[in-house]
Amino acid sequence: MTQKTETPVLVEPTISLGHSDLKLTAMGLGCMGMSEFYGPSDDAENVRTLHAALEMGVNFFDTADIYGPHTNEELLGRAFAGRWQELVLATKFGIERSADRSWRGFNGRPEYVHSACDASLRRLGRDTIDLYYMHRKDPQVPIEETVGAMKELVAAGKVRYLGLSEVSVDDLRRAHAVHPISALQTEYSLWSREPEAALFEVCAELGITFVAYSPLGRGFLTGKITDRDSLSDDDWRRNNPRFQDEAMVANQQFVALLAELAADKQVTPAQVALAWVHSQNDRLVTIPGTRKITRLAENLGALQVRFTDAEEARIRAALPAQTAGARY
Repeated sequence: MTQKTETPVLVEPTISLGHSDLKLTAMGLGCMGMSEFYGPSDDAENVRTLHAALEMGVNFFDTADIYGPHTNEELLGRAFAGRWQELVLATKFGIERSADRSWRGFNGRPEYVHSACDASLRRLGRDTIDLYYMHRKDPQVPIEETVGAMKELVAAGKVRYLGLSEVSVDDLRRAHAVHPISALQTEYSLWSREPEAALFEVCAELGITFVAYSPLGRGFLTGKITDRDSLSDDDWRRNNPRFQDEAMVANQQFVALLAELAADKQVTPAQVALAWVHSQNDRLVTIPGTRKITRLAENLGALQVRFTDAEEARIRAALPAQTAGARY
């Protein structure tokens, strides 16, 4: 059965963002797919969804300079012009791409950190970025140098708070020693549970908010992607190891488990998957992406789903020990 989503409960900011005075809604909105990677989209619909998210109470929006590239920041700049005071905006730097969308590699050099920030501010039409992430670590640059440049952005008033994405425990500690890190963004879901091993503990120790991206397994855990033919020809997932035919067949065990739990609780599989992620960490924010208002409402409905201790134990016992296919 499907939970009704015509009039979703309005969400309120309840999660403190790391070392800041900001409060985030426990579920934000990942905006990447509005501009690239998951097939064609319509900017008019995207803007309607962005506005609907604000109206439903969502106050945390996630983008990056490489999405598009650059066009996702421009989209948010148009959608939220004159409304920035209503939300917390996170964007990222550190992966370079050319205008033809080709990948150029990682860049954490201090001079690039400054130029990337200035470019993002221009595209967004803002003077300050609320949360600025290092998207990926540059293996050629010590993380202390990259975060040192980010610290300079804070001192200059161009950035309020700092975040990192997909770093190790050691890198997180080294970065935090240079300047307080407020958020760590890493993939986390029922089929990507690696952060539980150590990152959760270190984030709690250092007062860092954990931001879970792809909490729906890039859409696979909703049960709506049954095979590769479900994806458009230009969908990035066609080249992802977990969306190859053999892996998709093997990973149907996750879908079956979610369908069973959803039927028992009379909600949707997506809501079960999201609710489970939220139940694992009380300093965690999710940023599922969607381009549709109906899916946005469905996702937000997950914040009302609760599990008993017995249900939690049942899920853990039933989870496959491994997921077929690498994350990237």
